[in-house]
Amino acid sequence: MFTLTAVHQLLKRNVEVELLCFKDSRLHKEAEKQKLIFHKLKASGYFHPVQSFKLSRIILNGKFDLVHTQASKDLWVLVPALKIIGSKIPLFLTKQVGSFIVKKDILHRWVYNRVTYVLAISEVIKKNLMDTCPLTENKILLLHNAVDTKRFDPEKIDKDKVRNEFGFTDDEIVIGMLARFSPGKGHEEILLAADKLSKKFSNLKFFIVGEASRGEEAYATQVKKLVDDYQLKNVVFAGFRSDTPEVLAALDIFCFPSHSEAFGIALVEAMAMGIPSVCSNSDGILDIAIDGETSFLFEKKNGNDLAEKLERLISSKEKREQFGKLSRERAVKYFDLDYLTEKVISIYKQALNEKP
Repeated sequence: MFTLTAVHQLLKRNVEVELLCFKDSRLHKEAEKQKLIFHKLKASGYFHPVQSFKLSRIILNGKFDLVHTQASKDLWVLVPALKIIGSKIPLFLTKQVGSFIVKKDILHRWVYNRVTYVLAISEVIKKNLMDTCPLTENKILLLHNAVDTKRFDPEKIDKDKVRNEFGFTDDEIVIGMLARFSPGKGHEEILLAADKLSKKFSNLKFFIVGEASRGEEAYATQVKKLVDDYQLKNVVFAGFRSDTPEVLAALDIFCFPSHSEAFGIALVEAMAMGIPSVCSNSDGILDIAIDGETSFLFEKKNGNDLAEKLERLISSKEKREQFGKLSRERAVKYFDLDYLTEKVISIYKQALNEKP
């Protein structure tokens, strides 16, 4: 749904935007509700000659300067549409997730050859693109995902609202994790760390926010059983929460133990809220957190190392405050929504100036 945010940001800057979406999708319904200009297609697979022809008419009639898609599968409809009308307008792809399939055959070369720039959300995605797609490095640009640091601002959020709701006292250190219940998010490691740390400190609360996606309920049950196995009395499962800034404001330490992340938007949100963190040393997390400056990094999948790094922050209020201050500064400087919107507009202008 970040696409909608991007549309509104561009409209705010007097960039005319029309949205292309899958018919009856959530994006389609939201665009309708928000009174955006949109076009709908029913193209879920790879080859859709009729839909590509329909799209070619939309592009021709709209006199667009450029096209930007958020999914590589869309290229199989977009590229034929642009070829049909002989359009030379720039075509952008934002790559959000990596792929394990090598796509360097003749058909993929034909499709990707039409792409002007691919925007990778992290260094690990940039490397994955080089490894799996028929792209030269000069066609791949780094453009991180963004957070609205005006919304995620500790000065504007009541720190006590959620703490009071759950009965957390002033002398308790609340360690939080926000993630869906899905294998690889690191719930096992945080609960192992909770077991170890709770034997050393009596003032800890572990605040686990999120719910299972469809089909992952058994995993969530398994995770919650660990609390009984460890006989932990200081773990709170809060379920799904939409008040993310308020939830983060309640934390003293943010924990991000994911085994693999293309980026890690929840971590950026926590940093924007000035929360010190302990994160796994993997993938897109390395674009965000700075070890020993905003966060302590631990060896992924290693609950013992996570416990040791958490203990360093638990034991030092001064370190927590220092990391929190630097986290907020880094989030505002590198991941702010306004800053990255201006950056993408500058990339658009660059491509338009290069257009043959």
